[in-house]
Amino acid sequence: MNSATVRNLLVRGMLAGLGAGVLALVVAYVLGEPSVNSAIGFEEAHSHEHEMEVVSRTLQSTAGLATGVLVYGVAFGGIAALAFCFALGRVGRFGPRATALLLSGTALLAVYVVPFLKYPANPPSVGAPDTIGKRTTLYFLMMVLSVLLAVAATQLGKRLALGLGTWWATVVAVAAFVVVIGLAYQFLPVVNEVPKDFPAALLWRFRLSALAVQAVLWGGFGLLFGELAERQLHPAPARASSGHTVPASN
Repeated sequence: MNSATVRNLLVRGMLAGLGAGVLALVVAYVLGEPSVNSAIGFEEAHSHEHEMEVVSRTLQSTAGLATGVLVYGVAFGGIAALAFCFALGRVGRFGPRATALLLSGTALLAVYVVPFLKYPANPPSVGAPDTIGKRTTLYFLMMVLSVLLAVAATQLGKRLALGLGTWWATVVAVAAFVVVIGLAYQFLPVVNEVPKDFPAALLWRFRLSALAVQAVLWGGFGLLFGELAERQLHPAPARASSGHTVPASN
């Protein structure tokens, strides 16, 4: 790809990330915010300390939530677009739409789902304040390890495909990924700071909503960016007013 094509795909990736961010914002507000409010209510009912509210809860759940989700969508959309430029044609004979969906699905799995299964998202009032640094470090360590192993598994599958064929090479690469991730789950420290009287149903709903937000974000990005990339790389021929096909100019 030349620099102009990469630049155009980067812009389209950021736009697709913004669109996917809007969809994720709706899910976060409808599914996530009720659980957050319930968790805050639990925390206030069980805390004897009253801290001054610097930012109102209303602002946090509206403008604050929108800013965070949309900025996240645009940033990751741009990064995913650059990864798409590298992956297209290198991970199989897939077109732009299929490559975008494959990339977004892999990113969802490696960047979020795998770390989530070891260190799941927790609502307010769950977790000790003095362990925030440790928990954050462990989560990002798990995320980086997952991404690196996903890249390594992809390279392993490509090398094995020459001798085993695509199907068995993929099976072996996925199995190797699962085994190493399982070892990481086993040896990395366990974090369990959920209060004993915290409602299990509330914790479950919060974690499901967090997973749903990410699934909508990355799934929406894959569909939107795949369509935009397809139109950029394989533009449909223009049609003259007479109805005859006119080749698209490059």
